[in-house]
Amino acid sequence: MTQAPTPDAEGLAEPLRSRWSPSVFDPAHTLGRDDVALLLEAARWAPSRGNSQPWALVVAPRGSAAHAALVPHLSRGNSGWVPRASLVVLAGCRLDELKDTAHAPHAHHDLGQAVAHLTLQARAMGLHAHQFAGFDADAAAAALGVPDGVRLMTGVAVGARGDAAEVPKRDAEREQRPRVRRPLEEVATGGPFGTPWDAPWTAGRMTGADPQG
Repeated sequence: MTQAPTPDAEGLAEPLRSRWSPSVFDPAHTLGRDDVALLLEAARWAPSRGNSQPWALVVAPRGSAAHAALVPHLSRGNSGWVPRASLVVLAGCRLDELKDTAHAPHAHHDLGQAVAHLTLQARAMGLHAHQFAGFDADAAAAALGVPDGVRLMTGVAVGARGDAAEVPKRDAEREQRPRVRRPLEEVATGGPFGTPWDAPWTAGRMTGADPQG
């Protein structure tokens, strides 16, 4: 299955293992208010520096006025598949609120935590989520009445998988792209920087022995 992590990631816990980002959603599937609220609660309880909670979420279920206001501002590549999702959430940072505080440099990181929590909660509920950045953030903010102090950063489409035969070929083919990641040795560094995390540290202090002596 192209969506599953490679065999070396089989030990990942659910819902991490089965999480992926489909582009074919069921346009007839809907989410009730309680389900939407649960997804938002997952984001609300994400960690943030000093509990600053810099996120602001615009909730746009399919068929709502917010959804109608957002759709015209999706990029060409996203305009076919995003509107089919049951729910779209736009995630932004309250930058004015954090300006000149120690929390400001971490706001984008903390927003990412909230979006990740929402994404994993969706999978735990048997749903799928696909994060996207292809939309005109300024135009969407104006259409949705988002204040200047909040900067929209990303979107999340949530719903149930649909029938690939019902969508354009480009969107259907997106479903079949293999999931790949950089090798772990390129991502996780021990020391000095650039050295794989599990390699012996030879920068004058360690040659495979216990660093504590």
